[in-house]
Amino acid sequence: MTSKDHFGGGSQLEELNGFTNPGLPEHKPRVTDRDPKAAKIAERQVAAWFILSMVGTIWFIVSYFLFTPGETMQSIRLHNTSVGLGAAVAMFSIGAGAVLWAKNLMSDHEGIDERHDIGGSEEDQAVALEILHQAKEESGIARRPLLRNTLIAALAIAPLPAVLVFRDLGPLPGDKMFNTLWGKGVRLIQDPGGIPSTESERPIRAQDVTIGSAYHVLPSGIGNEENAEHPLNEKAKAAVLLMRIDPKELKEEPDRKEWSHEGIVAYSKICTHVGCPVALYEHQTHHLLCPCHQSTFDVTEHCKVIFGPAKRPLPQLPISVDSDGYLVAQSDFPEPVGPTFWEINHP
Repeated sequence: MTSKDHFGGGSQLEELNGFTNPGLPEHKPRVTDRDPKAAKIAERQVAAWFILSMVGTIWFIVSYFLFTPGETMQSIRLHNTSVGLGAAVAMFSIGAGAVLWAKNLMSDHEGIDERHDIGGSEEDQAVALEILHQAKEESGIARRPLLRNTLIAALAIAPLPAVLVFRDLGPLPGDKMFNTLWGKGVRLIQDPGGIPSTESERPIRAQDVTIGSAYHVLPSGIGNEENAEHPLNEKAKAAVLLMRIDPKELKEEPDRKEWSHEGIVAYSKICTHVGCPVALYEHQTHHLLCPCHQSTFDVTEHCKVIFGPAKRPLPQLPISVDSDGYLVAQSDFPEPVGPTFWEINHP
């Protein structure tokens, strides 16, 4: 590779393969090229960004342990906001420092790279090494230890938040997704939002469920003391969508005909792809859609997958009606709720 310095004038450009200057202004040196004091200030600014990146990484780690998410949405929001802010500052500061370094301190000469044949000879390898050495000199990383050391330190600790995030991916749920709060005789109640309590429960009568309607449903008693340890987790696992369609449109398997009541069916709200909440119901087509990755399930055929990445139908909750006319579960889900890959953890 050869380089020709400063060709801002038209005469030099015209000599290069007949290329004519389209009117570009002549290159002018930067302030940091003319003034060593300005270069030193710029160097400290870049180092400050790298140090700020380290502060962001440390804040992520501190927030991860300091603001532990509890059972309230406020604590979860505080945790997510704190660690998210730390990660954003850490990543943005490295990028901002690198941009300022390149803009104000790296070599600013203009040059021409002439094409040459690509080869693997020893001479070519020597040229490649020379280019690397030249890049080292032009970047200034060898003669600016402050920038080099702060950059290395920022990059060294930047991956630490990922270690904490990966920690939250496990352990696997084992057989926990095979057991929810549903059971024989448990009434279906409308989801009131937030953490439910027994005082606000609204059980659902079969006669109130009209054709085309859809209810977000929870099991009665989810606010009881025995379920108070992890109410959000239990609520998530037990979330159900309840719909009513014309019984003539149902294509039920013989062994599941008793799982519905006069066209009223109930299915897990947790998508079998990666666990997103399925919440979009098209009553004209009787399709349930997952907003995350567009998996689509047909309610008329036991929520079989008709589109998208999901690999199995939504688990169906067998339901019936009690003596007071309220909808109740016949049992727990006969299969695990949630993503399909969790099935492999069943003992």
